Amino acid sequence: MNTPDLNLLPVFEALLRHGNVTRAAAHMGLTQSAMSSALGRLRRQLGDPLFVNTRGGMLPTPRALELAPSLTDALAMVRGALGAREAFDPRRTTRSLRVYMTDVGETVLLPALMRHLHQHGPAIRIETAQLPASELVVRMETGDIDLAVGYVPQLRDKIRRERLFDEHYVCMTRPDHPLGRRSALTLKEFLSVRHVLISSMGSGHQQLERALAEHGVEENVALRVPHFMVVPLIIAGTDLIVSLPSQVAKAWTQLVKMKVHPLPIRIPSFDVSLYWHPRVENDAANRWVRGALLELFGDG
Repeated sequence: MNTPDLNLLPVFEALLRHGNVTRAAAHMGLTQSAMSSALGRLRRQLGDPLFVNTRGGMLPTPRALELAPSLTDALAMVRGALGAREAFDPRRTTRSLRVYMTDVGETVLLPALMRHLHQHGPAIRIETAQLPASELVVRMETGDIDLAVGYVPQLRDKIRRERLFDEHYVCMTRPDHPLGRRSALTLKEFLSVRHVLISSMGSGHQQLERALAEHGVEENVALRVPHFMVVPLIIAGTDLIVSLPSQVAKAWTQLVKMKVHPLPIRIPSFDVSLYWHPRVENDAANRWVRGALLELFGDG
């Protein structure tokens, strides 16, 4: 195999990340025909199709997945070396970062982060991704995910971590709900009312579901949904109750009138953290966004 043209490595990375020639071309600042031409040269030099068209987009071949960690590491080293010599200017960079977070994280973190970027890094682009937590290590190794934020206890060993804040669970009802009106919601009241359960993809909140199941709440579930988006409107208009992280409840009360109650079941608190692969430790854009998140949400 001939030594590949190193100028083509960002093309490989962009296609790996976006799974689409048009989006990869836009990310690279190229026309679609130029991206297709570059992919053709890369295929010839590496002797493999690398990406094949499917209904789900352009999927990497086994050879592409085999090459991905080494090639993305090489790019990270080059960018780190260049970044060490050139001052990073967040106001001028047009870097794009793909960040893993659940819809919980999007609700709590994205509004403040995007306001911060609007003021200090207006051309930085953020793309969020939701996927099973079991896939995160591989996606971060290949460069498909630049940064992860949330409660992801599965991420250990090779992945770096920085704690943001401690989180705990509460429950919510509409303001004039007949239960918990004069004092704290009791366990008996909590178990007597019908519940909404949220099973958000990728979240680490299985301990909440286990605790609720141990108290028999499963038999009194009126609605189970895979995301948080619609829940505030449902709670505000019914006698249902929902258990959720306190920061999500705080965000919701700014949009819809609701009452927050201490959860009458003992569930351990958990850390919300930043996670990144060692290969992007010194990547200037990644480091700057990590710093912004720590500044905005870190509790010291």
